[in-house]
Amino acid sequence: MSDMFDTFFGLPLHPFIVHATEVIVPAAAVLVVLTAVWPRCRRWAGYLPLALALVALILVPISTESGERLEGRVGENDLIERHAELADGLLPWVIGLVVVAGLLLAWTLFEKRSTRAQAETADVAQPARRRLRWIPAALIVLALVAASGTTVQAVLIGHSGATAVWQEDMGTPPSSDSNE
Repeated sequence: MSDMFDTFFGLPLHPFIVHATEVIVPAAAVLVVLTAVWPRCRRWAGYLPLALALVALILVPISTESGERLEGRVGENDLIERHAELADGLLPWVIGLVVVAGLLLAWTLFEKRSTRAQAETADVAQPARRRLRWIPAALIVLALVAASGTTVQAVLIGHSGATAVWQEDMGTPPSSDSNE
């Protein structure tokens, strides 16, 4: 099990997993916001925002574990330590995103049931829907908070990781031998 998060065909696993995570996490955040603010998207997307958020939730710990394995191989420095600290803060945000996606799905299913019942019983469900008008607004706020926090944290992690990888290489001017 200890080698599971270390290498993939002899290459460090971390860059492979991290790139997937850096695509899926913001995509899930955007989709959660879209489903919160746009009812037509919410009806169309169905289970997709929750599924994408769950994939993100699975990828985050794998990214963290593979990063720890890579850190063990390359050694520790201040930039890598900062990157690791930031990475530890992503999981709570993604958990929040999953919760909001689940609430959005529950609201969507309630809306569909309510609309169906309204069509069958001629406006019986309408008073209940009026009493619950605050729910879509609350879901929009929750989605914006979870998606913003998730995206900001992912960007900070990505930037710190890129800085840790490229700072030394980019700060050194090419030697005159490489131009020949």
